[in-house]
Amino acid sequence: MANLSLRNGGAAARIAVIPGDGIGKEVTPEALKVLRAVAAATKRSLEFVDFDWGADKFLREGVSLPAGAVEMLRDEFDAILFGALGDPRVPTNQHAADILLGLRFKLDLYVNARPVELLDERLTPLRDRKEKDVRIMVLRENTEGLYVGVGGFFKKGTADEIAVQEDVNSRKGVERIIRYAFEHARKNGLKRVCMSDKSNAMTFAHDLWQRVFKEVRQEYPEIDSRHLYIDTLAMEIVRDPRQFDVIVTCNLFGDIISDLGAQLAGGLGLAPSGNIHPGRTSLFEPVHGSAPNIAGKGIANPFGSVLTAGMLLEFLGWKAEAAALHSGVKEALFKNYLTPDLGGIKKTTEVGDWLAEFVSKAFAP
Repeated sequence: MANLSLRNGGAAARIAVIPGDGIGKEVTPEALKVLRAVAAATKRSLEFVDFDWGADKFLREGVSLPAGAVEMLRDEFDAILFGALGDPRVPTNQHAADILLGLRFKLDLYVNARPVELLDERLTPLRDRKEKDVRIMVLRENTEGLYVGVGGFFKKGTADEIAVQEDVNSRKGVERIIRYAFEHARKNGLKRVCMSDKSNAMTFAHDLWQRVFKEVRQEYPEIDSRHLYIDTLAMEIVRDPRQFDVIVTCNLFGDIISDLGAQLAGGLGLAPSGNIHPGRTSLFEPVHGSAPNIAGKGIANPFGSVLTAGMLLEFLGWKAEAAALHSGVKEALFKNYLTPDLGGIKKTTEVGDWLAEFVSKAFAP
């Protein structure tokens, strides 16, 4: 296959598309619809290549992540647009772990970026909060911690069973995510970085986080940097989200606190994310999961997937196009052009059509 990616001197941005399972197969096509519309309106060149990796393939062929897939994605594509994984027919979720965690680890996507942004003040459960009050970038270390699968069982299935799960933290891993947080703040004119851990209880792993944070923060004197224990952070982000610009933390805590933040901003249906290694093929996915309970009903909210596509465009350096997708979602919220989860009556495809038309008109002469 000819390598046409921008990263390798080609004319088109090549995007691998993995819709996955459940509503991933419904919202991803809508994100692609909007991406094609904005590309056509701005004369950009986007090439999409679909991959059928998910529960159906796993159940049919016993294949989750095919041999050579990681190298192909790394060498031939600029980015990956991901849907969602999870299917009740695979109760172990083995295929999801193999594909998503496999790509995060094997592509070394050490940044999990999850913006928490209130796009319409009606959506927050917090009293008297405006849109400007909830704007936080949560940066989660994405390749280490408790998610690496180091551990095991002893006497499994007996009354004496012991289960051990190891929390893995390297100097390299901790330093690069903390440094990324400060660089993100500096690049985007943000003034505050908060590092969160549980070093008062996790006295080895998070002592490393403490020491690295204290060293790196000295290189960014213009940024107000502080530390909060994760339980305090959870309370404070609910009490007054205005005090946070950038939050950086470990894999597990970042997973939890970003979902809490998403709920403050209107729910997981509006939550995008990026799995990023700067300068390398990176993966972008909505946070909401496969939602098998509503799959096939045509009512899934495509906003999270469209906002995720906007993050992908920003990663490519296409800021105006990314901003158009973001503006489209805000306008749809303002005009109540919504799926049922947000109180609307529109179908998934109807919202996708509306957003595609919006971004096309945004660049009309």
